[in-house]
Amino acid sequence: MYGKAHHKSTKGNAFRHALWNYLICHEHYKIAENKQKAVVWAKKVTTLYEKVTQNAIIDEKMDLHNNEIGRREFHSNILLKQEEIVSFFSEKTQKAVKITPESRNYPKNELVYIVEL
Repeated sequence: MYGKAHHKSTKGNAFRHALWNYLICHEHYKIAENKQKAVVWAKKVTTLYEKVTQNAIIDEKMDLHNNEIGRREFHSNILLKQEEIVSFFSEKTQKAVKITPESRNYPKNELVYIVEL
């Protein structure tokens, strides 16, 4: 869908992080059978990943924000099928908000990105 653009700080990256977190929650929910435990587990794993990858601070903040959007969407819409959640995040990606290092408050319910392709 986004080719190699998802490896940069683009809208494709925002999509990938949100979807990644939703899917981690979804898979863990199958094991834990508890929505909150699935969300906590996904947050723990993906936050640790962001800390060990040592990205630039703005990239880390962007990723953590988009991860949160994915987990929040899982919490709200746990029963969506994979095609539905991909479609949902695709639409959300089209409305993603560009941020800069000076950005302080990211829009709570919108994906964010840094680089325009």
